[in-house]
Amino acid sequence: MPEFLLELFSEEIPARMQQRAADDLKRLVADGLKASGLKVGSAQAYATPRRLCLVIEDLPAGSPEISEERKGPRVDAPEKAIAGFLRGAGLTSIEQADVVSDPKKGDFYVARIEKPGRATPEIIAEVVPGVCQKFPWPKSMRWGGSDFAWVRPLHSVLCLYGGKPVAFEVAGIAAGDTTQGHRFHGGAAFAVTSFEDYGTQLQARKVLLPASERADEIADQAGSLAAKAKLELVADEALTLENAGLTEWPTVLMGTFDEAFLEVPAECLITSMRAHQKCFSLRDPKTGKLANKFLMVSNLIAEDGGKEIVSGNEKVIRARLSDAKFFWDQDLKRPLDEMAASLANVTFHEKLGSQHDRLERITELAAELAEAVDAPKDQARRAAQLCKADLVSEMVGEFPELQGLMGRYYAEKAGTKPQIAKAIEEHYKPKGAGDTVPTEPVSIAVALADKLDTLVGFWAIDEKPTGSGDPYQLRRAALGVIRIVLENDLRLRLDRFLREHINCSAQRRRGGLYGLYAISGLNTELADVEYLPPETDVTNLDSQYELVAAFDDLPSRWPLPRHLEVSETKSIFSPKQQIPENVYQALQDSFFRVVRPASVVSDLLSFFADRLKVHLREEGVRHDLIDAVFALEGQDDLALVVKRVEALSEFLETEDGGNLLAGAKRASNILAIEEKKDGRVYSGAPDGKLLAEPAERALEAAIAKVKFDTKAAIDVENFSGAMSALAELRAPVDAFFEKVKVNADDARVRENRLKLLAEIRAATLTVADFSKISG
Repeated sequence: MPEFLLELFSEEIPARMQQRAADDLKRLVADGLKASGLKVGSAQAYATPRRLCLVIEDLPAGSPEISEERKGPRVDAPEKAIAGFLRGAGLTSIEQADVVSDPKKGDFYVARIEKPGRATPEIIAEVVPGVCQKFPWPKSMRWGGSDFAWVRPLHSVLCLYGGKPVAFEVAGIAAGDTTQGHRFHGGAAFAVTSFEDYGTQLQARKVLLPASERADEIADQAGSLAAKAKLELVADEALTLENAGLTEWPTVLMGTFDEAFLEVPAECLITSMRAHQKCFSLRDPKTGKLANKFLMVSNLIAEDGGKEIVSGNEKVIRARLSDAKFFWDQDLKRPLDEMAASLANVTFHEKLGSQHDRLERITELAAELAEAVDAPKDQARRAAQLCKADLVSEMVGEFPELQGLMGRYYAEKAGTKPQIAKAIEEHYKPKGAGDTVPTEPVSIAVALADKLDTLVGFWAIDEKPTGSGDPYQLRRAALGVIRIVLENDLRLRLDRFLREHINCSAQRRRGGLYGLYAISGLNTELADVEYLPPETDVTNLDSQYELVAAFDDLPSRWPLPRHLEVSETKSIFSPKQQIPENVYQALQDSFFRVVRPASVVSDLLSFFADRLKVHLREEGVRHDLIDAVFALEGQDDLALVVKRVEALSEFLETEDGGNLLAGAKRASNILAIEEKKDGRVYSGAPDGKLLAEPAERALEAAIAKVKFDTKAAIDVENFSGAMSALAELRAPVDAFFEKVKVNADDARVRENRLKLLAEIRAATLTVADFSKISG
């Protein structure tokens, strides 16, 4: 079947948009052709800086004829229903429809629709302009007074079907069989007859159509130039692809910069050259240090061998690196402690205070976490105090991607201990799925504190991820905690640290809402908050509550500070000193609330459970086993959860495990049915005197032993041992169901046997909730 070729030729398309645009062109055109009845063969799309190209093989000559019947309403239906039927079927009068009789439904209308096939060029001429008119560019522009929008001005449209041009217009531009080559080396426009001819002629006119070929050419030339200079290319795949999107015929050239700039950290120079000039950096393979050379990618073959291009780039690079050195020198004049103090003027979130407020929260939590991860408490505290300081540095202000790294450099220059300096850099890790996690204890403590504070804070103000968005990257933060814990095999009770982080510093903060969370301003909305009634006895509040009073516009006879802590509030408002109504109203307007942190912790732990499920599923772990373990209470130690799931998975692969699962689920199902019927829950130890059958006596004895053995094994975190102990139930359970009738005629015996089933359920619940396991 014939081939379809389309090219949309324009001014330069931004490199970041090219691949998405090529994919969209293929999808939209293919979908349009299919919707018109054509069978679409293999499709490939390409993008260069100046063109989008689509080729589809084996496109049939036309769409088939269509004959269909469309059932309509009854003949006695309302006029509006009949009119709608006519519109939908494309009929002009009801006489064009047939009447069909049905013995049960009566007479109703049927439209017999005949659609003739259409020639493929006709369909293409309809689909392509429609796609172009509604093309989903992230940004587009209009020109020449036209309503048509494209990413950059469109110059020509090439469209061939079976080697012949397809006639249509896009934005007043008639489609044809001609296109152009390279902007500088392509010469005049030329005609093509097929995709093969198109690719051959483009290459002859200095255009490499596939982006992968341009990227390979850049990598090959860069590697050769580096080797010739006895240097090593600093690999950067993303930069290679970006340069491939900026050139149609890439030519790599080498430039030089002043060695004095090498005093600046290498990452600053690499980032500056990459961000501003799309240049590659080089290093000395013997020392591993950055060389004062760089590689640029040109889109033309210069007559002078590229001397002018290199000279121009060297001038720009010199200016950019001068800026980087200036930032570096200026930042070194400010101690990190001074930078950290200035974070008080930087807002983290309007409901969560400044970056300095956040830094204090992270510091407290890092100190609490230090013992759990075997980190020196003083080092964890110091690293946390400085971990965000570089956010106000000149260098990070210019290159935000260097945050953390610059903090490490500034700390090292100040003589800070290596563990602390490293923690400043690594506390953002892992930044993504391919990133490593911190492994040094101090780094771990600060990294966990940073992520847990973020999660607790946004949960406290009810800014949680939704199905459509996660603007604060909370899923990534939770996954970061999970990976740090699992990959370092940490024993960390999240419940404890989350609760302590909410409550622990209520006694030392300046009126902390949610303990560490000092909210500035009034009328801030919080989740799970209640106003205290005027008659509240604040001396008898439950310890899980935190009482916070923020006073504003109170009568002058109340000489109180703006914020009161729990203890201060208790001393002022006693049962004998009730709050006057007018003062209560003022308090209500200025924050006088009871906060329940327990609900925040519970919801956060559920979020961690969901993230852990996703993480383990990606590693091939069955989701039902994860659910079975998480159904148990107190599953906030992530490392133990994973070990329990692994042991459960191995156990269920055995014959004993599979049979016991079947028996346990049978027991649970019988219990569920009988408990619903009786309107009660069966629990408690069965009466030994009523155990008449040998099989039920054997089961009772086995359950008692298994419960003891599994608990003993779990207490020492021997989950494989717990599963082995649980396997001893398999034979007694099988024998019980084979030889014992649960719903005995004697009501007392029946109840006793149902309690025995409940004991099976209780025994298995020591390791997992078997009712959650499929199979």
